[in-house]
Parts: sequence; C-alpha cells; structure tokens
Amino acid sequence: MTDAATGATAKVDLKKEIDAYRARRGEFRLVDVPPLQYLMVDGHGDPNTSPEYAAALAALYPVAFALKFASKRTLGRDYVVMPLEGLWWAEDMDSFTVARDKSRWDWTMMILAPDWITPAMVADALAAVAAKGAPDALGEVRLETLAEGRCVQTLHLGPYDAEGPVLARMHEDHIAAAGLRPTGKHHEIYLGDPRRVAPEKLRTILRQPVAPA
Repeated sequence: MTDAATGATAKVDLKKEIDAYRARRGEFRLVDVPPLQYLMVDGHGDPNTSPEYAAALAALYPVAFALKFASKRTLGRDYVVMPLEGLWWAEDMDSFTVARDKSRWDWTMMILAPDWITPAMVADALAAVAAKGAPDALGEVRLETLAEGRCVQTLHLGPYDAEGPVLARMHEDHIAAAGLRPTGKHHEIYLGDPRRVAPEKLRTILRQPVAPA
C-alpha cells in the first residue's frame, strides 16, 4: 500500500484493523476472532525464570522483524510488528485463577504475522536470522494458523500477577452466567512492554475461547 501524497509505503497497524485487538477494562466482551496466523514457539515453566521462555522470545522477535523488512522490501507492504501474545494452560486451571503456580504452566508464545506472509517467506526469514547467529530456539519457530472463533475478552490494567481475580470473574461469573463454557486455551495479548512500562500501567488483553454450555 502506497501513500498517494508522499509516494511512501504506508505502514499497516493490524491492531487498529482487527476488532479482536480491542478491549476495555471492566467489560467482558463477546468477540468472533477470525483465523489468524502466528509465529509460534512452545515451552513450559515460569516465564520469569524459565530459560525456555527467554529463548522463545529471543527467537521470535528477530524472525518477526526479518519478515517485516522482507515484506516491505519485496512486496512493498510495510506493517507494525504485532505485540507478543501467549497461550497458557495447565492440567489444573486453578494454577491460573487461584494458586498462580507458574512452574506448572505450559505456554505457546506468539507474534501475529499478516495474512500475506507465506511459509516460504518465513523460511527465508529463519535462514536470514540463522546467518547472523542462530538463537537457541530458532529451530522451534513455526508459522501456524489459530482459529479461536467465539471468545470472551477484557482488558487488564496492572501487573501480570494481579490478573487472577479478573480471570476468576471471567471464568466463574461472566462465562457461566452467559450460558457458555471455556474451550481452548487462555490467551493473553501484551499491549505494554514490561521493560519500559511501570507494572501498574501494563495493558493486557485477556481472552478465553468459549462455546455454549
């Protein structure tokens, strides 16, 4: 896409174009999430201490930026690299809403890739990153489509460790009261960078796929 006034490539921000990236604090909204493709890496354990988690992020971000630059260079389509996202689950879901025992969590960390990004482009991006010194988890990065469908989501403002009561209200009150049941994996979208934003100002979309009870 080209800006008619300047002739420069217009930068697409998919957060502003995809309705599922909108949420309000205190509002549990029902949304229909279209199938979307992501760069993904799987892992297990506490994200604050797990070497797997640090390795996943160290692999995802270089590939995401390599794809962005390749898209702009070869297709003339520039875009804003999307925020980090995570799917989280455990054998006992109370480890999310009550105990918050992060050592028991499994996760898939993800960065959305625009729908015009192809598997061949991802392969080229992986090769380009590897040529500069491959991150430990580079071989685990994959492109996969996630079809969540109908979901309930809300915006959490504050530290990640304060999500428990919000998640409890989502699962135990709102979802049940709406005649729904959770399906799929708990999904978080991190709109703030914890390295640059104070914990009390972090913005996180909390999403749960649902189906009729």
